[in-house]
Amino acid sequence: MQRLVQLPLFLLLTAIAAAAMYAPAIYGLRLGEHAQARAFFYAGTLGLTASVLIAISLSGRRRRTSGGVGNLLALLAAYLLLPVFLAVPFHDALNTTSFMNAYFEMVSSLTTTGATLFPDAERLPAALHLWRAEVGWLGGFLIWVVAAAVLAPLNLGGFEVTSFAEPGQGDTAADRQDGADPALRLLRSAAQLLPIYVGLTLVLWILLMVTGDRAFVALCHAMSTMATSGISPVGGLAPGAMGDAGTPASLGLGTSSGIAGEMVIFLFLLFALSRLTFSSDSATGQRQSLRHDPEFRIGILLVLGVPLLLFARHFIASFELDDGMGALAALHALWGGVFTVLSFLSTTGFVSADWSTAQDWSGLSTTGLILMGLALVGGGVATTAGGVKLLRVYALYLNGLREMEKLVHPHSVGGAGAHSRRIRRNGAFVAWIFFMLFAVSLSLVIVVLAGFGADFEQATVLAIAALSTTGPLISIASDVPIVLVDMSVGAKLVLCAAMVLGRLETLAIVALAAPSVWRN
Repeated sequence: MQRLVQLPLFLLLTAIAAAAMYAPAIYGLRLGEHAQARAFFYAGTLGLTASVLIAISLSGRRRRTSGGVGNLLALLAAYLLLPVFLAVPFHDALNTTSFMNAYFEMVSSLTTTGATLFPDAERLPAALHLWRAEVGWLGGFLIWVVAAAVLAPLNLGGFEVTSFAEPGQGDTAADRQDGADPALRLLRSAAQLLPIYVGLTLVLWILLMVTGDRAFVALCHAMSTMATSGISPVGGLAPGAMGDAGTPASLGLGTSSGIAGEMVIFLFLLFALSRLTFSSDSATGQRQSLRHDPEFRIGILLVLGVPLLLFARHFIASFELDDGMGALAALHALWGGVFTVLSFLSTTGFVSADWSTAQDWSGLSTTGLILMGLALVGGGVATTAGGVKLLRVYALYLNGLREMEKLVHPHSVGGAGAHSRRIRRNGAFVAWIFFMLFAVSLSLVIVVLAGFGADFEQATVLAIAALSTTGPLISIASDVPIVLVDMSVGAKLVLCAAMVLGRLETLAIVALAAPSVWRN
């Protein structure tokens, strides 16, 4: 353990990525995909060898403690540079695409965005589908660990809403409570969260197989659900024909678990609404029960309220049609709305097979603007979900409610305890700053993408999908399909930068640019 603490974070992440390449190598060898298996085996072996040699060369040096900001800088470097290494076996195994496209796929997977340049799932071999899902799964676990070990001590990633300290600066009380070395804190958080993350993934995998999915499809969907990446080897959750899992060509499209599989995935998507659903280490600075957690309560309110409004809209519009819909079909339409709303609120992007049932019922299409709004709101703080985060929305809600109370009673004093008062004042102020930075980032990405030839609608959808880390929005929210592979290299690089910015959040980038960070 002590030797691992002495190694740079980027080197550890590189070694983990190299070791993870053996999984698609073994699976490709099992399916007879020898070219793909060799690409992953050689890249993994070379990566591990280089990591070990570098670790040996650094073993005699005394490591300088750079603090949590140093780990944040290493994390930024990992999101930008590590996909270069991850893309090597992907490019060699596919051998029909450019390295830029492979790099885009790996950035999208590592940031749990899930956007893909290959919408035709049958084009990629099974080993590459497994690699994309595995990289996304590892990226989800990385943000779990980083949230508790790096972002929380620096009051970033949503923790600034409930903290007295400024974003990017440690709270002295928290520092005294957990004064461990930042590298040791990372390893300790990883050791605590790894059994939970792996255990939940295994349980979901087994449940999806029980409901009818093939083992490979169930594993990819289980990893994508826990990481909220929305990566699927069969093109989504729509039902498809069964096939033998012996060769890549027999993977087919669609799933076999049906509505039972969607219900299972729905339960595990709830983990993206609040960190209290799986851990109580540092969610909001206070220990509280899940039913009193504001993030979880707002998330459930949106999951139930938005589908009911959509259902009512389709129900009213259906009176103009001659054909009615039975009670069972109406329930299917309602379920499709509930599942899809939670999926996009958690920035996963899975679409229910019953999502189109309500449209067939009333003849009205469901605008993609609703899904984009849900993705922008996002999930809970310190979860794998992206977006603005529910805690910031709650802080602005409390502040707005208090301002309306002051309109009626200008000299009143707000109550609800010191914790709520802090969220209403400092928390709302910082949350509003984040909203403004997010809006500026969104506008900038839209303008740059428009400069590379995208029209306004396409640029808006692409920018929201990248900054909220909800890649499936690209194929769902726009009326005209967006073909990512036809975009220029510059536009793809802009999207990669936007995905990294959406994953790390703007406040973290601003904190890295502060002069006090580089003073020492």
